[in-house]
Amino acid sequence: MDVRGASAEALAALTDELAAAAGSGETAASVATGLFNVSQTLRTEPALRRFAADASVAAESKHAVVKDVFGGKIADDALTLLLSAVSRRWTQGHDLVDALEHLSEIAVVRSADDADRLVDELFSVEQAIQTTPELRDALADPARSTADKESLIDSLLGATALPATVTLVKQALAGTYRTVTAALEEYQKVATSVRNEGVATVRVAAPLSPEQETRLAAALAKQYGREIHLNTLVDPTVIGGIKVEIGDDVIDGSIASKLDDAQRALAG
Repeated sequence: MDVRGASAEALAALTDELAAAAGSGETAASVATGLFNVSQTLRTEPALRRFAADASVAAESKHAVVKDVFGGKIADDALTLLLSAVSRRWTQGHDLVDALEHLSEIAVVRSADDADRLVDELFSVEQAIQTTPELRDALADPARSTADKESLIDSLLGATALPATVTLVKQALAGTYRTVTAALEEYQKVATSVRNEGVATVRVAAPLSPEQETRLAAALAKQYGREIHLNTLVDPTVIGGIKVEIGDDVIDGSIASKLDDAQRALAG
């Protein structure tokens, strides 16, 4: 989440509070559900959103309204975080809502008992949606209700995926991000950042062996100064070699890239 000034300070403090209040497991999952539901309520209730983010309103007044609206409807730990959030200053009003949703994503990640598996599953779902037009259209269809789409997700993932994966895929339906796949890509970044890792998309012509993946991960960790989680894609267009994408960085050692360079040199 990209915020500046007071919002960045508020988000950092709330992230620390979340880590202390909801370490893992069921507690983190209940906090995640509560914060996500609050964020969606504030998105649909502009008057309440403006009131909650208004720096000129006394914290005591905000607390009274927040407790009246959300008390008993979300977990106590989630309510405590919400009260802290509305007490803080935000650079822009919508930063509060975005921060609450971002905190819910972090809490979902903390609820997972296998963070590496969570990232792998989110990546697999993202790829499935991108490569299956029928699934992509079904999840994007405005004529289908959210409940119908969530039922589809349950039928596809419920028996095999982590509960945290299912939760995040359902949250991706909210429309906060540009597309469902954009949301899933962001969730992978959140999952790795919670563990102070980076995430790299690796495109290869043929699957890497476990030894090759280990060596590549070690080399990238040395270059970037932190552990790197690899999402590997077999991509025939690579032809040979390897292409690695980490954020805005692209390391392209593929034969296809070299052929393109040669063609441009000849054309020039």
